[in-house]
Amino acid sequence: MTRAAGGRVLRVVAFYAGLLVLWQVVVVLELWSPLLFPSPERVWAAFERNLSNGLLVEGILGSMQRLAIGYALSFFIGAALGLLNGTQRWADETIGTLVMGLQSLPSITWLPMAVLWFGLSDTAIIFVTLMGSVWSIALSVRDGLRNLPPILLRAAGTFGANTYQTYRYVLIPGMLPALAGGLKQGWTFAWRSLMAGELLFVTIGLGHLLNIGRELNNISMVFSVMLVIIVVGVAVDRLLFGRLEAWVSERWGFAHA
Repeated sequence: MTRAAGGRVLRVVAFYAGLLVLWQVVVVLELWSPLLFPSPERVWAAFERNLSNGLLVEGILGSMQRLAIGYALSFFIGAALGLLNGTQRWADETIGTLVMGLQSLPSITWLPMAVLWFGLSDTAIIFVTLMGSVWSIALSVRDGLRNLPPILLRAAGTFGANTYQTYRYVLIPGMLPALAGGLKQGWTFAWRSLMAGELLFVTIGLGHLLNIGRELNNISMVFSVMLVIIVVGVAVDRLLFGRLEAWVSERWGFAHA
């Protein structure tokens, strides 16, 4: 480990250790009732209990399964919409304005429609997850294509590239930096949408575990599940999208920009 990497690790450890100490200080000062603000020990005990009885594992697996389906659908649909809007002016002036408007809708507003269409089911949650993330991916792909230097398209035409070759060797590679950011943003929206949907449905998932904690008036369980949601989100961001962004930066020469 280099000195710079070691310094980053120490800073992160010191930061979270400081937060833990601050948390304990607030508990000791009794600024809030223990029924409303639990100690780190109680939260850790709730985490261990739900881990040992399998609730957390089942919740994580259930949530990730729904997320994978909804996010995969949003990727393919969003990429297709982005390609269309980014390459066809008529589509951008019509479908593009609709996409922009739908992007402004909070994902939770899709929930009543999902319930009416699909009932209280996993399909409804997947639908909310899809609708929460697809528009950001579509806009990112569209913006990536629109920001391509026109000289690239003219060069492709000069060398006799057909439509397939233009997409394969110019448009798709050129939009990848913007797509990487869009995928990360789409994942964030999908994760939030999923948690919002699971809060309202009786189904195995992290969001539902939060609701169980609320119904049992178990604030320690609520805190522990919230921390698990944060850890899963950060882990996916760092391990998947962090590596994707690093590869794109290196591939397109942004690493030392």
